Amino acid sequence: MENPRKSPPTSPPPPPHVLIFPLPLQGPVNSMLKLAEIFCLHASIHVTFLNTHHVHRRLLTFSDAGDRFAKYPNFRFATLPDGLPEENPRTGDQILELIECIEKFTSPLFREMLTAGAGLHSPATCLLVDGIFTFAVDVAREIGVPLLYFDTISPCGLWSYMCVPKLIEAGELPFPGNDLDSPINSAPGFGGILRRRDMPSLCRAEDINDPIIQLVLKEDKHLPQAQGLIFNTFLGLEGPILAQFRDVVCPNIYAVGPLHSHLKTRLAEGGRNKSRDVQQLAWLAEGDEDKSRDVQQSAGIAEGGGDKLRDVLQPASNSLWREDERCIEWLDRQVERSVLYVSIGSMAVISRDRLMELWYGLVNSGTRFLWVQRPGSVMGGGRDDEDVPEELIQGTEKRGCIVDWAPQEKVLAHSSVGGFLTHGGWNSTLESIVEGVPMICWPYFVDQHVNSRFVGEVWKVGLDMKDLYDRGSIERMIRDLMEDKKDEFLKRASEMAYLAKQSVGRSGSSYQDLDRLIEDIRLMRIGS
Repeated sequence: MENPRKSPPTSPPPPPHVLIFPLPLQGPVNSMLKLAEIFCLHASIHVTFLNTHHVHRRLLTFSDAGDRFAKYPNFRFATLPDGLPEENPRTGDQILELIECIEKFTSPLFREMLTAGAGLHSPATCLLVDGIFTFAVDVAREIGVPLLYFDTISPCGLWSYMCVPKLIEAGELPFPGNDLDSPINSAPGFGGILRRRDMPSLCRAEDINDPIIQLVLKEDKHLPQAQGLIFNTFLGLEGPILAQFRDVVCPNIYAVGPLHSHLKTRLAEGGRNKSRDVQQLAWLAEGDEDKSRDVQQSAGIAEGGGDKLRDVLQPASNSLWREDERCIEWLDRQVERSVLYVSIGSMAVISRDRLMELWYGLVNSGTRFLWVQRPGSVMGGGRDDEDVPEELIQGTEKRGCIVDWAPQEKVLAHSSVGGFLTHGGWNSTLESIVEGVPMICWPYFVDQHVNSRFVGEVWKVGLDMKDLYDRGSIERMIRDLMEDKKDEFLKRASEMAYLAKQSVGRSGSSYQDLDRLIEDIRLMRIGS
């Protein structure tokens, strides 16, 4: 009898390889790098992190990300152009132009990279991209891999975007009349807490054909086409909103935040388990002297005891601006919980008049303050300290410290910080919650108007200062937070901080969701 015909040998499946592509702005890049580093702790998962040229140059110049990620043999950076001239400030008022340029110039190169494998060391088996990148749906289908959308804004903010079609259908958008305190009635899941002024700034457009509204409507249609949604939040903070997404948009939800705190948890575990993991990492570095040396050096974490582990757990910088560490020395000299930290983030721009009103409010409040005045944050150019009245200069010298940019995680963790006057960006909000620091929210755009409402009315960890720009209102808000209701806000903020930290512990909801995400990627079972 003839031998049966042997089947040709089959090629082994490619290793799990996640390609991560954030919106090229400080907040999304920071969040996704935190997640990427957690992935890197699992040697079987390869990670490619795609930056634009502009962001990557700034990241390598102003942070330790290049050196930090060089220690992971399973990680690579890749870059593509964003289509904008280098001198474009890429601030909040330029965001639409940035997104349009990525759609026009970057997305074809993104598709070519993935279909032809140009610049990739192995085929991508999963795409993890910002939810605004609707072009990723077609690319993922073309190469036959699952797509995970990671919107790095708040889920409550994103859910308000998902409600825009219903609001238009119900005639609530554009807003009829000028009363911004009228309640929003056609936004399920919010329990009636939102007023018109609490909706994202795009909702104040007078025409539904406004380009930003059309962009949001496009995203709303594409989000349900992903095989999973990732959120930087935790169940105890936004459980009802996450339930809306699970029921209406996508059943496969991974709530894995607060990511900056979660990364520290995983690094602490990695430090304790490093000696047994190094051998697993070493095989990835074979033939690469630099990577082999990095792996050997990383083994020292296990040998160096608590001191080296504490070094690993220091906040890692993913900053696109140079951080001024001297402000920490200033904080060291201040009384516990006496300082108001002030920052309007990496994107917001304000008028000169509003800058002066804020400055007067700070000085007149009598509160000590650390203020980040980011270069380029004042409309019309020029320096923020030009033509400043003498009383503001003297008040600042007595009780203030002004820097261009600060190491925010370190600042909020400092014992002398008792409050945060913030734009209400999602990273800033989560970092403040984790450290138990009450907030005054002064929103600018995107999800920040929704976040500020939740800070004041739902989580009750601060005050909502939206649409208030006069020095008297600012002074009153600061006195409320830092004096009159200080103990009340600190107590509530401490309770929320406990829930946040609990969520990233071994039995926490975010820890379990992240374990599930890692296993789904490792076993390549997303969407199956």
